[in-house]
Amino acid sequence: MATRKRKIPAVRRPEVRLPPLTAYDGGLEPDGDYDGLEFAGLDLAGQEGAGARFMDCAVRECAVDGARLTSARVLDCVLSGVRGVGTDLAGATLRDVEIVDARLGGTQLHGAVLERVLVKGGKIDYLNLRTAKLKDVVFEGCVLDEPDFGGAVLERVEFRDCVLRGADFSGARMKDVDLRTAERLEIARGVEALAGAVISTAQLLDLAPVFAAQLGVRVED
Repeated sequence: MATRKRKIPAVRRPEVRLPPLTAYDGGLEPDGDYDGLEFAGLDLAGQEGAGARFMDCAVRECAVDGARLTSARVLDCVLSGVRGVGTDLAGATLRDVEIVDARLGGTQLHGAVLERVLVKGGKIDYLNLRTAKLKDVVFEGCVLDEPDFGGAVLERVEFRDCVLRGADFSGARMKDVDLRTAERLEIARGVEALAGAVISTAQLLDLAPVFAAQLGVRVED
């Protein structure tokens, strides 16, 4: 009897429809409330915005080096062309958010919650998503260099036309994670966590040495 292949549920992408925005040229404040604002070309480096709430906002071409946004809530927002190193979003909530052409390094998102998030284009180095919860998240056409998903929970997450170099999935839990169209899939640690993910035949062949090493199998000619 033929076995029917289980179809992977489609990821629910964010549908951000921003209202008319008001230009904002100030700084960030802890527990600040930002609603319907446009942050354009601002230098937000090193600023303190822990616990802040961003609703229906656009952040365009801003520098966020070392900005502290722990436990912030980013809802129905578009972040375009943001750049910076060491941005701290640990424990933050991102819901219905589009991140486009970001250039980031060492971004801290450990313990964060991402729901209906699109990361499109750009390059993010050393992204820390340890113990984060990702649901309905798409990484599309971007480069993720040594991302850390250790202990994270991923449900309906898609890596589309993107590059993953040196990814760490140690202790991650996956459900309906689609890696088939990743342009490059390089796993440094945690290959055993791929249960719950789907990969292509070509990727399976590429990852065969990693699987063999995990199982303690010696491969010799």
